[in-house]
Amino acid sequence: MQEQDARKGYLILENGRVFQGYFFGEEREAIGELVFTTAMTGYLETLTDPSYYGQLVIQTFPLIGNYGVIPGDFESARPFLKAYIVREWCQQPSNFRSEGRLDAFLKQEGVPGLYGIDTRALTRIVREQGVMNAKLSFTPDADEQLLSQLKNFRIKNAVNSVSAQSPGPATAGNGPKVVLWDFGAKLNIERELIKRGCQVKIMQANAKAEEILQERPDGIMLSNGPGDPSENASIIEELRKICARKLPIFGICLGHQLLALASGAKTGKLKYGHRGANQPCTETATGRVYITSQNHGYAVLNETLPPNARASFINANDGTCEGVEYNDMPAFSVQFHPEASAGPKDTAFLFDKFAAMLKK
Repeated sequence: MQEQDARKGYLILENGRVFQGYFFGEEREAIGELVFTTAMTGYLETLTDPSYYGQLVIQTFPLIGNYGVIPGDFESARPFLKAYIVREWCQQPSNFRSEGRLDAFLKQEGVPGLYGIDTRALTRIVREQGVMNAKLSFTPDADEQLLSQLKNFRIKNAVNSVSAQSPGPATAGNGPKVVLWDFGAKLNIERELIKRGCQVKIMQANAKAEEILQERPDGIMLSNGPGDPSENASIIEELRKICARKLPIFGICLGHQLLALASGAKTGKLKYGHRGANQPCTETATGRVYITSQNHGYAVLNETLPPNARASFINANDGTCEGVEYNDMPAFSVQFHPEASAGPKDTAFLFDKFAAMLKK
């Protein structure tokens, strides 16, 4: 589809700036939180990552869709983002695994897209002014009523909107049993556990501690997920009960934040978050730097960590907390994504560490 044949669309930011582009995917309006990801590859994993719930996602890499749609690379059953914003989308993908075009996939899933805008300029605005809300619109009209609506927009009920709605069957195997507490889990977390011989039982976000413990797990995996971690008061309370049982626990992303909150730490919102596949993290015990995949807008505040916890990784760019080790229970967590998908697999050894804890 050429630009002259596509319908014009507009991205209206809450600061009043308007960008003109063209619709692809589903032609409809959408309001959400505007964020950017710097990953050069892995757009299918980005589209299907539940942690993007409620967000308008900007891809900083200028050409998206060149290897088509590959269901085997999905990280959930469907996209949860509000809209997808790119500089250019490839209309003739080339990959032996491809099963379709990006435009058709977005239409099928009801996700609006916008292309043909200056994503570099747009990203600089978000980077300098911070994450803001925006509307994908049919018209460029940015009146006071709309700007007020954008300023007041909040992502609500994020975790329950992306979590499994009921427990899933345990995977086959004779290895240690792990409950994967699903706050919006990426599929590759389960795959990495299964690779290490674990039986995996998925439990929904609103599961009670008693239900989880009835499964008699050897360990607990706390998954990634969307939204403000501090809003999940009931989950945090149930997690405290789990912690009291001293089972091995491994938390990733939102799971990392929830474990810290359950232990008495606090979280805060970052200016524009960390989203991409090239975030450097320093292991505090060794000084070694790992390149990691990340997708989060909140972080555990280092200065609030309780005496029973220490920062195990810090972000090499801004010094924010990227990992925590606990000395009063067999538990650790990381803010980044050791399961990658997409991104570097430098920290996949953390799954080996967890698997070893399960056998003690």
